[in-house]
Amino acid sequence: MNRRDRLRELDLLRFAAAMAVVLYHFTGFGGSGPWPEPAREVFPGLGEVTRYGYLGVDLFFMISGFVILMSAWDRGPGEFGISRVTRLMPAYWASVLLGAAVYLVFGLGKGVPGLVVPNLTMLQAGLGLRNVDAVYWTLWIELHFYFLVALLAARGITYRSCLAFMAAWLLLGVFADEAENKFLQVMLVPTWSPYFIAGMALYLVHRFGPTLLLWGYVAAAWLLATHWAAWRTDVAFQGADETAAAAAVAGIFLVMILVATGRLAWLRWRGLTVLGALTYPLYLTHSQIALPLLDRAYPALDRWTALALVTAVSLLAAYAMYRLVERPGQAWLRRRLRDSLAALRSAPERERPAKRADGAPPAVPAPRPADADLVGTAGRPGGAG
Repeated sequence: MNRRDRLRELDLLRFAAAMAVVLYHFTGFGGSGPWPEPAREVFPGLGEVTRYGYLGVDLFFMISGFVILMSAWDRGPGEFGISRVTRLMPAYWASVLLGAAVYLVFGLGKGVPGLVVPNLTMLQAGLGLRNVDAVYWTLWIELHFYFLVALLAARGITYRSCLAFMAAWLLLGVFADEAENKFLQVMLVPTWSPYFIAGMALYLVHRFGPTLLLWGYVAAAWLLATHWAAWRTDVAFQGADETAAAAAVAGIFLVMILVATGRLAWLRWRGLTVLGALTYPLYLTHSQIALPLLDRAYPALDRWTALALVTAVSLLAAYAMYRLVERPGQAWLRRRLRDSLAALRSAPERERPAKRADGAPPAVPAPRPADADLVGTAGRPGGAG
């Protein structure tokens, strides 16, 4: 199966994950949102199911582990960086500006001028600033993963180096949590890393075939992911049932195993590519679109009609962003970043000393003594003078 076909399978899973998050925000969220009351109170029956839609993010991260390793294979850190910047930034910038427009025109949301500029960098979480849209927190986690993969790409991505990388990341993450080492916890994101590690291991299963060692990585990541999913039911998503969360995590791992082993190879519909293209802009914009829309449509419309309306508009807006922003923006950005990378690679050639007119090699300065920089004013190495 070629890469294009494999991506079609993952496109369906990405879209399903995005819709799970959308339904969570529109019908299962228990806090302040686009409805006058918490969404779970507007849809009490449905909300008891869609309250677990936040686990769509867990599926996103596992897909990311699979896809990012696939895209980074046989690439250096420069090419990998270009692929990530062009994939993420055009739609992200547009979503931040959308948040600013919603705040400016309707007075809703968090798109205040003081937050918009730092949010455009995607580094606001590291600066201790709020996100214009709450969903941006996942992009900050993704950036941690991209940085680590860039280091792996600089070392050289091979089957062997991936195994060492995954083992080190998994164990160091556990050690960081045990030691309560803040720096390592920030760098290694141990509460989310099991999904990325499992996705990478499953890509190796797909590429090289299953082995007991690779299944061991998947099993270890599953156990850690289950632990952290249960932990989040007491911390970030209070009231969610630990057993239900654990079952959802097991389902995420199962469906990704089916992908890696070719059990979903019957999925060939070309429309899956379109659904996959909608995923990222839908994820980024649905909350911002819902704020002014539901503020005016509900309760003038009944809750189900209003839900259908806001979901349909969110999908249409995602498609418009894909066609009008992402595709041209990615093409424009990719060309210029590749030109920049080419200029960087040719810089050493330009910086070499020019040959002398008489054909002799350029003069080379005489070497300094090894301890020249350590001689103090008293004339002895390391002297205080």
